[in-house]
Amino acid sequence: MKYHHISNQLFIKNRAKFVAQMEPKSIAVFNSNDVFATGADSTMPFHQHRNIFYLSGADQEESILILFPDAINPNHREILFVRETNDHIAVWEGAKLNKSQAKETSGINTIYWLNEFDKVFFDLMTEAETVYFSTNEHYRQSVEMETREDRFIKMVKDKFPAHRWAKSFPFMEAIRGVKEAEELELLQTACNITEKGFRRILGFTKPGVMEYELEAEFMHEFLRNRSKGFAYTPIIGSGYNACVLHYIENNQQCKDGDMLLMDVGAEYANYSSDMTRTIPVNGKFTDRQRAVYNAVHRVKNEATKLLVPGAIWADYHVEVGKLMTSELLGLKLIDKADVQNEDPKWPAYKKYFMHGTSHHMGLDTHDYGALKTPMKANMVFTVEPGIYIPDENMGIRLEDDVVIQDQGVPFNLMQNIPIDAEEIEDLMNAK
Repeated sequence: MKYHHISNQLFIKNRAKFVAQMEPKSIAVFNSNDVFATGADSTMPFHQHRNIFYLSGADQEESILILFPDAINPNHREILFVRETNDHIAVWEGAKLNKSQAKETSGINTIYWLNEFDKVFFDLMTEAETVYFSTNEHYRQSVEMETREDRFIKMVKDKFPAHRWAKSFPFMEAIRGVKEAEELELLQTACNITEKGFRRILGFTKPGVMEYELEAEFMHEFLRNRSKGFAYTPIIGSGYNACVLHYIENNQQCKDGDMLLMDVGAEYANYSSDMTRTIPVNGKFTDRQRAVYNAVHRVKNEATKLLVPGAIWADYHVEVGKLMTSELLGLKLIDKADVQNEDPKWPAYKKYFMHGTSHHMGLDTHDYGALKTPMKANMVFTVEPGIYIPDENMGIRLEDDVVIQDQGVPFNLMQNIPIDAEEIEDLMNAK
């Protein structure tokens, strides 16, 4: 792995939080992700399933975690199964975790090779009554392929039909949403790497540059700072492309007079950052561009102040809508009649700001985290308002990642990333 060693104390704490919610005589199982084929003998780079990483730190394929707090044998209350390494694997793929390394990484004392799983699991199932499956019920999930976890669930239900089934998602959603101090440090590192990438491109951007050249500059800076690369597919859109919310082609030329929207973020140790900045391609805002930019910036600053313990996510978005409505009225993009006659299900401001303002951040860019219950300290949210005006070939979005505090304004993990219009101009025109 490119990232520095993570103390296993983080994973020990995470497991304790999960186990505390399990029913008596229940067992929970978490599988690694598959290695996905692209054709012939090629595969995509491996990305670990966030749940097993969160609970064990195991960051390699074909790993399985079992949590069984009521196991009769104390050594079987936490078990990590890893793929057995050998000299052949070491030569062709690179050495995998041995048992000692798996123990040090996870803080789990009982490590078995993967080929021992069936025998050990059968023995444990004779003691267990309920099985927790790691299902994906994230509100944005749209996975169509059958996963390693899906195949495991089918196998268990077939072989052990008399057991009760339960889902681990509600527990994971609750505990992953509130970050530990170690996680906040990892997220800060990811944001710091993103900052380096953004500062790099400020002096690189000029009329005539291609969007993919900017993508390459970000990637260069990310990789040289121990990141695997982008935490998600980057959006680098100039001119009208900035009005396409999920524009990912990044294949057009940046033209003089256009605004350039960049929604990018580095990952670090599987943790995501998520930044959006919008800059003038030629290094100078027009009066109109500055007016729209500053309106978005004001909404972002005021929306950030609303992220406090006890706030409700749905109510928060209503309040942000009011802030945006005021700014759009000031920009004369909507008028009072538009507001008075608006459809409550699709308010007038939605014509120019059609997406949500905030989502959980963490191991996933759209991370697990409770959305229907009051916000808590140490939850991490994005704040990303935008104004999109296709008729003017201009889309402006600004986004930071912030940590809710017990008291006061959230802590901005991206506070050092340039955002003020004047600072952007100064940095782009520095000799």
